[in-house]
Amino acid sequence: MRHLLKPLRHNCRRLRWAHHRAQKAAATPSPPPRPPRPPPKPESLTFHDHSWEDPYSWMSKLNDKVAMRHLDMYMEQEEKYTEATMSGTDRLQSKLQSEMASRFASDLSTPPLRWGPWLYYRRVEEGKQFPVLCRRLASLNEEFISHKSPSAGFDFTSGKRIEQKLLDYNQEAQRFGGYAYEELSEVSPDHRFIAYTMYDKESDFFKLSVRNLNSGALCSKPQADRVSNLAWAKDGQALLYVVTDQNKRPCRIYCSMIGSTDDDFLILEEPDENVYVNIRHTKDFRFVTVHTFSTASSKVFLINAADPLSGVNLVWECEGISHGILEHHQGYLYLFTDAAKEGQSVDYHYLLRSHLDSSSSPRTWESVFTDDPDWVVEDLDFSHTHLVVTLREGRNFRLCSVTLPLPAGKGPVHLKELHPQFLPLPKYVSQISPGPNYDYHSSKMRFTISSPVMPDAVVDYDLSNGEWNIVQQQNILHERTRVLYGTASSASIIEETLNSKTSNPSNEVNSDDDQLWNGLSEFYACEQYNVASYDGVLLPLTVVYSRKNKKEDQNPGLLHVHGTYGELLDKRWRSELKSLLDRGWIIAYADVRGGGGGGKKWHHDGRRTKRINSIKDYISCANFLVDKEIVHENKLAGWGYSAGGLVVASAINQSPHLFKAAILKVPFLDPTNTLLYPILPLTAADYEEFGYPGDIADFHAIRDYSPYDNIQKDVLYPAVMVSSSFNTRFGVWEAAKWVARVRELTIYDQKRPILLNLTTDIVEENRYLQCKESALESAFLIKVMES
Repeated sequence: MRHLLKPLRHNCRRLRWAHHRAQKAAATPSPPPRPPRPPPKPESLTFHDHSWEDPYSWMSKLNDKVAMRHLDMYMEQEEKYTEATMSGTDRLQSKLQSEMASRFASDLSTPPLRWGPWLYYRRVEEGKQFPVLCRRLASLNEEFISHKSPSAGFDFTSGKRIEQKLLDYNQEAQRFGGYAYEELSEVSPDHRFIAYTMYDKESDFFKLSVRNLNSGALCSKPQADRVSNLAWAKDGQALLYVVTDQNKRPCRIYCSMIGSTDDDFLILEEPDENVYVNIRHTKDFRFVTVHTFSTASSKVFLINAADPLSGVNLVWECEGISHGILEHHQGYLYLFTDAAKEGQSVDYHYLLRSHLDSSSSPRTWESVFTDDPDWVVEDLDFSHTHLVVTLREGRNFRLCSVTLPLPAGKGPVHLKELHPQFLPLPKYVSQISPGPNYDYHSSKMRFTISSPVMPDAVVDYDLSNGEWNIVQQQNILHERTRVLYGTASSASIIEETLNSKTSNPSNEVNSDDDQLWNGLSEFYACEQYNVASYDGVLLPLTVVYSRKNKKEDQNPGLLHVHGTYGELLDKRWRSELKSLLDRGWIIAYADVRGGGGGGKKWHHDGRRTKRINSIKDYISCANFLVDKEIVHENKLAGWGYSAGGLVVASAINQSPHLFKAAILKVPFLDPTNTLLYPILPLTAADYEEFGYPGDIADFHAIRDYSPYDNIQKDVLYPAVMVSSSFNTRFGVWEAAKWVARVRELTIYDQKRPILLNLTTDIVEENRYLQCKESALESAFLIKVMES
């Protein structure tokens, strides 16, 4: 017995000692993780009249195996550091992810789109990651067509389901190594084939395939690599497609006869490495248009779709790079362009017209509408009977239709003289996106209407009578919001919003109409300001907040920006931001120069040597939020995606005290090296945007705005999470270099970490990863603001 008790007593003493050690360890918190410090290996560089050193250039030496092994090791260290730094937020991340996931639409089907006798739609089957493209005949049991469940319906005569599966992207993922990323997809006008391009991750290009929709079999040809554009011709018997060169420049057009064993015919090859080629079919499928463009000139050619091998005919050209879309309607060619007029640059798009059978050389074009700075035409869409025009009045969007054909022989007319029928829109429209609208002979057109305080609404407008119908919207979100605020307890709104409405000729929306659109302005306010920039230019600033949780001068804020390529800033309602709004955050959007919505001059005033305007505009909007006590002075965060990340990072360099945190998603951070020594192919549009290093003025501007080259020394920087991916247009080395240099030069503060968050997958294509990333970013922002 003694021999049995002795080890027992010994074990008890050991347990008590271990417990005491654990208590002591718990009382002494573990030291905070230290950030990785990759070794600097300075490389001296000289260009024009300037010399500098790049201490982390080794990270971009993709052909140096030793450097890449070191980069891999460094990436592993960064991953562990981010995990350790964020480990205290695991419960918060889980809660945020649960909140965001609960707001996902349970039904991922797209609403049925009618084209000819068919209804086309995509849906996701339960348990599957990728969608299935389907169709059904509209004539079969049409009463069973449901926008909620488009596959519903049964043909009682044949005893079969009505739905026909056309393309299962889960099977495509098996062909392409687990990925199913589609860039182009076009059904032939005779509804017999579908041509589509899938991303081949291993080869880093898009591969063209054609599938027979009746048999489901892949066609033996065409099967081409590096395809950037495609267009059907000859009523679906021929397919034209554009192939890129090794630098991803679209340069060759081929024609493939479906079912033929003959080699595909080369229609056009552009040898000039500065010229890019693009094709599309006209809405009536009569022609295929070819647009070639460079910084020197832009040209539009016409191919007869009935005889695609008959040649390419030049119909329009201009000096300089310009945007141009050509359409055909009842014997007239219509060109929507922003080309210079009589040698003078214009600030807007305009519509030209020329008779198809014009024999003059060069072809004569006449303006359709008189210029009106108060009614700026942003976009057009043709049907057989109507022209739909997206207008901008100041910063407000409007949508109207006019009856076709347009009067001929009278010269330019004011749009008002054509008695436009204005189509209803909700308040605070931030973007109007046209749907596919394939059916040229349909009286209905589909648009997606976006707003900062309304889930995206997919709307069918009947142009013949003005009726409109929301065919898809995440209206369950509205109901959950009402329950959260205790103002409703039953889902009574959904049925109301799916009923037809009639257009309001004035395009004005009554306050009661917010519920018709499933708007959220009852719970979330949207305010719009004009902010004076450093040079007096007024900048649109949009502010969204929870009416219940806003407190004067106490709220944290997140300021979004893009400001590049003349693109509209994405101000759509995003359900993941609801988690921040409901925690009292202010979500703001800065429309800076370089972006869209203000005409060509607004875009050009924020590019090349004027890129600095975008950054100073952003800083002005940030100061406004703080000075007006909309956001607490020590609780402002920045957010930028891609080139928007450049704007935020540059603003931090200039005013690090202004921000407490920032999220930079796949950012462009090292423009000097990227533009001088491109590793990934760049286009003429990229250089037009960020500057030509060969031009000395552009070069100095690039050096002045470059985030990587202007980090302040011995200054406290905000906490920053840089998210990058191995599948991104801007290499992961840009993010890694910037993070390493900020840590090297600035003051270290464990409460303001600089984190590098790496993903191996394309997050945009995976809802689960989207949710996880958004939860991580939100947890990071909340953690920093509460520290």
